[in-house]
Amino acid sequence: MKSLRELYQIGSGPSSSHTMAPEKIAKFFVKKYPGAAFRVYLYGSLAHTGKGHGTDTVLKKVLGQDTEIIFDYDKTDIPHPNTMDVEVLRDGKTVAKKRAVSLGGGAYRIEGETEEETPQVYPHNTFSQIKEYCMKNDLRLSDYVFKTEPGIREYLEKIWDAMVAAIKRGLSAEGILPGGLGVQRKAKFLYSQRHIDESSETRENRMVCSYAFAVAEENAAGGTIVTAPTCGASGVLPAVLYYVEKTRNVTQDAILRGLAVAGLIGNIIKTNASVSGAECGCQAEIGSACAMAAGGLAEMFELGYDQIEYATEISIEHHLGLTCDPVAGLVQIPCIERNAVAAMRALNALSLADFLFSTRKVSLDTIIEVMYETGKDLSSRYRETSEAGMAKLYTSPANKKK
Repeated sequence: MKSLRELYQIGSGPSSSHTMAPEKIAKFFVKKYPGAAFRVYLYGSLAHTGKGHGTDTVLKKVLGQDTEIIFDYDKTDIPHPNTMDVEVLRDGKTVAKKRAVSLGGGAYRIEGETEEETPQVYPHNTFSQIKEYCMKNDLRLSDYVFKTEPGIREYLEKIWDAMVAAIKRGLSAEGILPGGLGVQRKAKFLYSQRHIDESSETRENRMVCSYAFAVAEENAAGGTIVTAPTCGASGVLPAVLYYVEKTRNVTQDAILRGLAVAGLIGNIIKTNASVSGAECGCQAEIGSACAMAAGGLAEMFELGYDQIEYATEISIEHHLGLTCDPVAGLVQIPCIERNAVAAMRALNALSLADFLFSTRKVSLDTIIEVMYETGKDLSSRYRETSEAGMAKLYTSPANKKK
């Protein structure tokens, strides 16, 4: 598996697949072909939701405002739902044309450019392999990460700072999110408006949701967030870790250990399945984020291997089949609410795993395989193309008046 540095990336929203990766791809071509002009063909999900996600905007920002962006909605013989062709032009003539794929979470691949591939860091690829190694060597899962990837602790400190900064910005912001749907920011309201007879359980839900909304709204506004594992699911993990930090007075070391294990879980999913909504639906984004959050929390509370595995397995299992159907191709409806729901579900999964881990029947590796197969079986209309579900049937109040 690759470094957690590839999983956790600090960047601008709203989409790791549709804006962050295409921006990196564009920068690669500008560097390799200085002074050239470009023409870009977008296919699959990049075509269907590219305008809503701002793919064309970021490409023109890097390649030049005169760059022709062609949205091909019909081509289906592509290697990945997030595929683009970049044509290099000099004096109006094509001198090169390469295919690039946005893999999810900001990762990408360009044909014939293997030197751009990041190296494999972790010798194990499945949870069962890692668990066996840790048991044999008397290591916590977070110790395994720190041992395998020296220097990652310092990187995780930067990641946590960026996550907290996104929460704080989101909690103080007000107004309407860009994109035309008229979605009101709600994080500040959730955070500040205490229920008249608020119980401790209600307060927990309100606080966790406010933190998740804060980051998800920052992402939707194009603000700086951390992929965890994607931009669209970036609010889940920081919400639960920040809530625990605020209410349990946990140490910085515990936070970093939680981030390390959450990243390890995300890496296992990314290696053996997918974190791309365009490839496997929202179960691959929100489901993975929920699993990362539950596993990270379990490590923070120093639970055992089986409890950590069960918490993450529950999180994925009960997101199976979740579609990716963003209204108008924007990462707003239903994406923002899903971050809050998944954050609360991570806390519930942790509680269940703490009590019932000895009765579990399904392994984490198995449910990851199930998630991948389920995602592949989903109709492409429900995999970040905005052709069905909420994206098809929802009509905004503004449009109803017309």
